[in-house]
Amino acid sequence: MLFSLPKPTYLQENSEERTRIAFSRPEVACELASWHITIVKSLTEHLWFETPHRRDYLNITDTVEKLVRKSGVQEGLCLVNAMHITASVFINDAEDGLLQDYDDWLEYLAPHAPTSKYRHNRTGEDNADAHLKRQIMGREVVVAITKGKLDLGPWEQVFYGEFDGRRRKRVLVKIIGE
Repeated sequence: MLFSLPKPTYLQENSEERTRIAFSRPEVACELASWHITIVKSLTEHLWFETPHRRDYLNITDTVEKLVRKSGVQEGLCLVNAMHITASVFINDAEDGLLQDYDDWLEYLAPHAPTSKYRHNRTGEDNADAHLKRQIMGREVVVAITKGKLDLGPWEQVFYGEFDGRRRKRVLVKIIGE
């Protein structure tokens, strides 16, 4: 037996759907629809990328969906996060014009050049703009898994955004559920 519950001081049936149990410790009370044990499954995988350009946007939805199937999780959550401070994971439409709009907008907000305008680059780096772009686009996404599939809205896709490419970086995919 993995765990045991304290003996109830009383058991009162409220309805066919619900039972209220008050335990001997007053701070512990549970409303239960039914008693059952759920086996929680999990899967952790790392995706590796080395993009040929300084900035790239890769649709990784199919890869993440394959991992969901591999996990066997039917109901749960899928975390996808960039494990580097100059890369991002985000959700949006897989439309080439929109991806170019993102790239133009990010370059307008945090242009790469002149690199001398960023204090961070005084350390010998030239990627301060990439840190700012990542901050705008975000580190991670969490997607619900329903009936064994990513529960994305219409047109939604999962993307890896690279803002300081041409070197190897990873993305963590963590799936948990039943």
